[in-house]
Amino acid sequence: MKLGHEFSKGLIEDNPVLRLALGLCPALAVSSSVFNAIGMGIAVIFVLTMSNLIVSVIRKGVPQKIRIPVYIVIIATFVTVVEMVMAAFRPDLFKALGIFVPLIVVNCIILGRAEGFASKHGVLASLLDAWGMGIGFTFALVLIATVREILGNGTWFGIPLTGPGFEPVLLMMLAPGAFITMGFLLALFNWRDEAKAKRLKDRVVKRAGFITRQPIRPEGGK
Repeated sequence: MKLGHEFSKGLIEDNPVLRLALGLCPALAVSSSVFNAIGMGIAVIFVLTMSNLIVSVIRKGVPQKIRIPVYIVIIATFVTVVEMVMAAFRPDLFKALGIFVPLIVVNCIILGRAEGFASKHGVLASLLDAWGMGIGFTFALVLIATVREILGNGTWFGIPLTGPGFEPVLLMMLAPGAFITMGFLLALFNWRDEAKAKRLKDRVVKRAGFITRQPIRPEGGK
């Protein structure tokens, strides 16, 4: 197993939002601003890291029939920690994210990584997987939020980027704007994958053609 790949795969190749289409509910709901997107991303990274860590440590002692309830209890424990800390130190962010903080418990990215990866791999690989997937999730949220906040509000992370004559596209701050942005980003990443596959195919065909054009020399000849 290449540990570097366990981290990097979640960034672009298997990005949970832009490639696997997981965790779309919070990705679309809280991405109206970059501030909210980063806050949700940090919360998911923490819960994903701690749940992967604990699941990996106890994986051999959890009976197969009750593994899912056990994983949910572990995830819910760390979500409760996030809720309490966020409510105490960043009540503005806690209020902005609303119901989507406790809903991290049922985020399919976290439960999926616990069941599909951490329960089958060691601690280090599970931690790298959690960090890669968590950062990839945060990257996707920030990307969506950047488009929506700039077009819908003329700001980025609360910093004004446009002049007084700018007319904000209010649609981008609403639910349809989230779906439109998501659709364009998915199309962009699909186009990138297709272009990459085409370049790879062209190189293979070119190399195969070069090999077939090589003269076949008789055995023992010069």
